[in-house]
Amino acid sequence: MTREIPDIVIGRLPIYLRELIRLAEDEGKINTSSHELGKRLGISSAQIRKDLSHFGEFGKQGTGYHINYLVTQLREILQLSQEWHVAVVGAGYLGHALAHYHGFEHRGFRISWIFDSDPEKIGQQMDQLVVLDVANLEKVIAENNVKVAIIVVPASHAQEITDRLVAVGVRSILSYAPIHLAVPAGVEISYSDPVIQLQRMTYYL
Repeated sequence: MTREIPDIVIGRLPIYLRELIRLAEDEGKINTSSHELGKRLGISSAQIRKDLSHFGEFGKQGTGYHINYLVTQLREILQLSQEWHVAVVGAGYLGHALAHYHGFEHRGFRISWIFDSDPEKIGQQMDQLVVLDVANLEKVIAENNVKVAIIVVPASHAQEITDRLVAVGVRSILSYAPIHLAVPAGVEISYSDPVIQLQRMTYYL
């Protein structure tokens, strides 16, 4: 089903989910509308209704959306009704920050392993994790049926690590490496490159 839905639509669902949770938990609201969501997110109400209509009818005319119900439905659509255990490859500054960041845990993800090739880092404690030798990557990934990974390694090693992860069953990869990575069909890859994002923004200055 999701393959027929534009990726840009899928990309907006987590934004809706985040805002709905904020409405419920921080503001104690029970219901909302596409107009209110659109105003808060800078997205047209028509676009929100169109996006959600790909997955069913969640609102009622006159009353809008019941927030907790819509949160539950979006979590199901995004497969967040379970907790995903995530492997991080790279224990440098960014990997260290990810290991210590607990914001994943309430949003469907848990950083459960961190790997590196540096003998000085292997065995170090990072928050509740111990840095593992990347030589054992395949063994740990396969034994734990890991499907999600984050790559925070230099560009020169990113493709090799990606290939190794994919070969043992990882199907979703977030890469911080400043390079485009080749993955086979059936593997989803996303990129987070602050320089690219800054360069995009400076166009508008």
